[in-house]
Amino acid sequence: MKIEWNKKYTTISVYSIIVVFISIVFYILISEFGVFLAWLNRYIKVFEPFTIGFTIAYLANFIVDFTERKMFDKLFNQQKKKNVKRIMSILLSYLLLFSGLFLFIYLVLPQLINSVTGAVYTVIDNYDSLSKSIVDYINKLNISQSYIEDIVLKWNNFVDNLINTITNSLPLIGSYAGKLFSSIWNIVLGIIISIYMLIDKERFSMLIKKLDFSIFSKERAMRNIELAKRADNIFGRFLVGKIIDSIIIAIITYIVLIVTKMPYSLLISFIIGVTNIIPFFGPFIGAIPSFFIILFVSPIKAVWFLVIIFAIQQLDGNLIGPKILGDTLGISALWILFSLLISGEIFGFIGLIIGVPLFVFIYSIVKDNVEKRLEKKGMPVETIKYKEY
Repeated sequence: MKIEWNKKYTTISVYSIIVVFISIVFYILISEFGVFLAWLNRYIKVFEPFTIGFTIAYLANFIVDFTERKMFDKLFNQQKKKNVKRIMSILLSYLLLFSGLFLFIYLVLPQLINSVTGAVYTVIDNYDSLSKSIVDYINKLNISQSYIEDIVLKWNNFVDNLINTITNSLPLIGSYAGKLFSSIWNIVLGIIISIYMLIDKERFSMLIKKLDFSIFSKERAMRNIELAKRADNIFGRFLVGKIIDSIIIAIITYIVLIVTKMPYSLLISFIIGVTNIIPFFGPFIGAIPSFFIILFVSPIKAVWFLVIIFAIQQLDGNLIGPKILGDTLGISALWILFSLLISGEIFGFIGLIIGVPLFVFIYSIVKDNVEKRLEKKGMPVETIKYKEY
């Protein structure tokens, strides 16, 4: 029977059935959410090598483009040697990346493990003497005995929780390392897939554009391509810029800590470098555990450490960061904080890294649509103009 979609009650009935069906599916998903997530994760895991491959290819593409333009364009400028130029660029880029990874594993990782182990033993060994020093200092202030006992109790509870957290984190790190090595085959496949993606990246791009134009109207397809280029510009510049910025900050921190004879300089510099990838919260996230690691060795040095980190982060925030990242963000600190809180809650640690560029991308789309609507109404698009209203 042919449904007459222009009939009022027939259309209402069909829409009602669709709404009821969607509601039932939604209820089943919510009531069996754990089962649904397990089913979804099982199928997502199948595509894990491709996800890893795309991520590696995306990050390595910046080095490949640079080496291709700066080193091999003059050597292989003929069109027929284009594939040779691409393969040479990929080989050199991956050689640089794997050399850096090898040096990290061979030179830095053992020292980091020793530093973590030493820091845990230092916290345990110096706990009693530090607690005694704090109690003696409080006694000199002539504070009521009940307050002293309360402070000591809270301090002991805090230190016990801190020691438990550090102790429990070691098996957790080992567990993650075990999962990493258990997924080594997916990583190897991801590297192979990334090489194929980079070799034929122009063709992949053309296939996606072809599919885009086949599904959408020409105007909508062109808009999709423009948004994809914008997303690539925002995410690419931000992620690569942040990685470079964090490496520079880690090196500067290490040099300063060595000069000032801070304990566990390599471990603390590594923590500061890794957490610096996170905008806004990064410096605080890295400084807090580092402060307590130094505190158990020397309270005076721990205070000086906060001064050093504050100076380094000011240098990064006002000079190094803007120089590397340029105007990639272009949003206020309030929106950065908002994007980090939301994305961190939804996506966890990964959300803290990609949350800001993701918000900048969405913000730019909303801004475009708002300004187009204002132009159609004959209204000004500059925000400052609305001060008059």
